[in-house]
Amino acid sequence: MAAGYLQHLAGDRVRVFSAGSEPADRVNAVAVQAMAEDGIDIAGAEPAVLETDTVRESDVVITMGCGDACPVFPGKRYEDWSLDDPAGLPIQDVRPIRDAIRARVESLIASL
Repeated sequence: MAAGYLQHLAGDRVRVFSAGSEPADRVNAVAVQAMAEDGIDIAGAEPAVLETDTVRESDVVITMGCGDACPVFPGKRYEDWSLDDPAGLPIQDVRPIRDAIRARVESLIASL
């Protein structure tokens, strides 16, 4: 959801890469539905494993509970966004998570 918002709100001003230390097999269908309610299509997104080179090439790294599984390089800007995992939640519980992610993405964009 964060990558979807960042791409939608920042457009070509940023390069977005979304990955996880232990990604699911597919994007959460309820997250897709929640984002569609806000006019953003993430249905075509594919979960990817976070690669060390991706972090090395990034200026800003946003993690969501990655802990020691994520590579850390000096001089990079890191933010850990503590948010509930929407996996397995009904849409009414995913909407507040979606909205919190949007607010954080908007703040991130403003800080860049």
